[in-house]
Amino acid sequence: MSVQDVLMRIAAIQGGLIPPGPAAPPSTAAAGTDGTFSQLLQGAGPTGATLPASVVPAGAGGSALLAAVQREVGVAEQPPGSNDAPRIAQYRQATAGSGVGPWCAYFTSWAAREAGMPLGDSGQGFGSVDALYSWAQQSGRAVPNGPGVVPRPGDLVVWDEHIGVVEAVLPDGSVQTIEGNSSDQVSRRTHEASSALGYVRMG
Repeated sequence: MSVQDVLMRIAAIQGGLIPPGPAAPPSTAAAGTDGTFSQLLQGAGPTGATLPASVVPAGAGGSALLAAVQREVGVAEQPPGSNDAPRIAQYRQATAGSGVGPWCAYFTSWAAREAGMPLGDSGQGFGSVDALYSWAQQSGRAVPNGPGVVPRPGDLVVWDEHIGVVEAVLPDGSVQTIEGNSSDQVSRRTHEASSALGYVRMG
């Protein structure tokens, strides 16, 4: 064995005797405590994205309202065309004195109540889109649509006799929504931003 071989062997033995350094602290990014993980989800490509890539953040309170409506996607009328079902009857209970009928405003009233932001001066909810938007105008929550108006996730979006919840503003400017009473169910839709009459800012 040569001197060089002996020196290499000694170095290897010494390397094995040196205790390992302290372990690196566990990363918190995976748990999303610094927002990194959720940001990655929002920006995930089409093969892995399950959440809309909104280019606008939700307003205060908007996240709670979104969580309420996202759980309801797929709830359908039973039978179709009846404006009724056991779950839809629960939406209706969020409004004062409403009977079986078109239920998009019932749905948004229910979602707002679930999020801790009931609609109406006394939290009574609304059975009609017109009454809901009129209250929003009087209370300073209405945002008429027009040039430069950008909705936020969690806003209510109002059309002529229909209402939904903004889920995301997409990179092309279109608005992804969740709406009650859309094709007889709670549905996820995408609309041109210009199609809305206005928005109701929820916080």
